[in-house]
Amino acid sequence: MPSHLSADHPAAQPPPNGSVDALISQTRRLRGDMDAVRRDAPADGTDPEGRWQRALCDLAMHQLNDLDAHLAQLRDGPPPAPVEHEVEHETAPPVPRAVPDASPRGGSLLSRVGSAEWNLLTDEVSWSGELYQILGRDPAAPPLTLDELPSVVLDEDRPRLTSMVTDCLIDAKPIDGEFRILRPGGGVRTVHIMGEPVLDVDGSTASMWAVLRDVSELRRSQRTVSETRDSLRRQRHEAQTEHRLAVEFQEAVLPPWRGSLLLPQQGPGTLDLAARYLPSSTSALIGGDWYDALELPDGDTLLSVGDLTGHGAAVTSGMAMLLGALRGMAVVGTEPGRLMAWLNQLLDASAQPALGSAVCCRYRPERRTLVWAQAGHPAPLLFRNGTGRMLTPPDGVLLGATSGAVYGQAEEPLEPGDLLLLHTDGLVPLRRDSARRDAAKPHRDTTEREEGTAAAGRLLALAPRFREARTAQDCVRTVVEEFGETEREDDACVLVARVTT
Repeated sequence: MPSHLSADHPAAQPPPNGSVDALISQTRRLRGDMDAVRRDAPADGTDPEGRWQRALCDLAMHQLNDLDAHLAQLRDGPPPAPVEHEVEHETAPPVPRAVPDASPRGGSLLSRVGSAEWNLLTDEVSWSGELYQILGRDPAAPPLTLDELPSVVLDEDRPRLTSMVTDCLIDAKPIDGEFRILRPGGGVRTVHIMGEPVLDVDGSTASMWAVLRDVSELRRSQRTVSETRDSLRRQRHEAQTEHRLAVEFQEAVLPPWRGSLLLPQQGPGTLDLAARYLPSSTSALIGGDWYDALELPDGDTLLSVGDLTGHGAAVTSGMAMLLGALRGMAVVGTEPGRLMAWLNQLLDASAQPALGSAVCCRYRPERRTLVWAQAGHPAPLLFRNGTGRMLTPPDGVLLGATSGAVYGQAEEPLEPGDLLLLHTDGLVPLRRDSARRDAAKPHRDTTEREEGTAAAGRLLALAPRFREARTAQDCVRTVVEEFGETEREDDACVLVARVTT
């Protein structure tokens, strides 16, 4: 689907790290200058103007510290995913929902600042005009006393405000905290308060002054960042879990044998077999590639490799379904061509439509013949006397591509010493147009044939080394040496069968 953004209005991009680092440096220089101004401000508490200047300096330092921390988060990005045994911290209780309220600065993170002073000796209260706007009060109304102030605070936060004010008036402790207010229009705002007591000559509290700022948008932004971080952690945890399940599923489905295998196992072996699964080097997800070798009741040997498009546990589950069906039908004697048609019908009727490719071979030892069929898959390679060639493929489209597809079947005579190599198309190096290929699935059959031919050329060039190999396992090692470190965009499988007698 095309983007809703036109070429004239591209999506906004995050600033480069260099720009963010420059902003951090500027912020820290400004913070140092502000700290110098704060140190020069009067600190004896006797001059109201001096107290006001010092309070504004303290507030500016708070905001610069917040800005420094937020810029560092922007530069460093989201935190790494936690390990699975790590215990998640309890989250803060949710903020009660309320009728939305227009931001004092139109959504800006910069907050309004107001001031107040409560004189305990004369009961006089002085508010700045900005504080009236923060609390949503009529400027013509008298300012609230300390006893009346909790009336605009949410019930849950009243004990916190009362405790801070009490500590300030009785124990002369500075105030530094937050509470939420309910404005007359119904909007909930978060207010940060900083204040100190003013003591008279005998040491008792004569008045209390405070600087209040509306930090609602800042806290909303922080909650958004926190929720996004938590969402990323959940996604990473789910991806790790899916990967683990897919690996376990794949290990349970693929043949358990390692190294070389001789089939049939009863009597003299006629095929020396070895295989290897090569994971993708560009993705942590498990794909739908498989290899299989199975001794059949009539003495024949079933060889197959295949690939179901996609990655993850769902694809691995679909691969298991196909491989199980393939084994079952082969055991009851179904020929490879007919077997491909049944697999196509099975995938076409699946609840989760997908595309797959496969090659299925039935080796008959009494006549040394290979009967095989393919579904949009690279053909087997036959190596003999130091040279190799690709077998001519019979007709066969991708599994799941069309209903009622008919698959051809070919027969190839083999000789002692022949080596048969089956592989999936993931052996091909990463293609830069892979995204376009995935987006154009109707053309996937042609593209994969091209990639299969490219891989076949490199595999056929290994013929002299295969001739020197003593076992099928040695041949697989040669393939891994050639393709194992390749930057593959997909998983891959390789299966080698060597005719011994």
